[in-house]
Amino acid sequence: MTLFSNPTCPHSHRVRIVLAEKGITIDVVNVESAQLPEDLLDLNPYNSVPTLVDRDLVLYDSRVIAEYLDERFPHPPLMPVDPVTRARFRLALYHIERDWYSLVDDLDRGDKRTANRARKNLRESLLSSADLFAVKPYFLSEEFSLVDCSIAPILWRLPRWEVDLPPSHGRAIIKYAETVFGRPSFRASLTELEEEMRG
Repeated sequence: MTLFSNPTCPHSHRVRIVLAEKGITIDVVNVESAQLPEDLLDLNPYNSVPTLVDRDLVLYDSRVIAEYLDERFPHPPLMPVDPVTRARFRLALYHIERDWYSLVDDLDRGDKRTANRARKNLRESLLSSADLFAVKPYFLSEEFSLVDCSIAPILWRLPRWEVDLPPSHGRAIIKYAETVFGRPSFRASLTELEEEMRG
């Protein structure tokens, strides 16, 4: 298997966390979005990363890739077996994608006004979810899951995006982040450029 991955992209990071959590050995090809290799252009009609190649199968959406890896390598499981709980997790993933990941491009490449608006929206959205982070050790769960793999890259980049969480309201999020960032799999998922995001 080969993963085409951008070393600073949160979508790619999400997939790398899943790989590290499951201990999957894979060839990772680091690519910059501005300089995609020709073989990737031939494989992926959207010219995007992450892109996973597993023999004849080519996947190019981070959520699809994460779920595929979880099903292809079932141990440890990163989604609950129970269909109702699984549906709740998928709904959480949908909200994370829509409310947080949708702001990434504006935070990374937007003009100052656009970035400021995205920063404010992300901060408010995170703080409005603060109570959910306090319920269990991981997001809505006793066990680390695909939801945590998706939240972690966003929280890791908050200092880079200049999104500050006040200790009074953001305490549960900060504690959750420390728990996730302390996992060996999370540390193993980081590229050098991502490590530099937090000095």
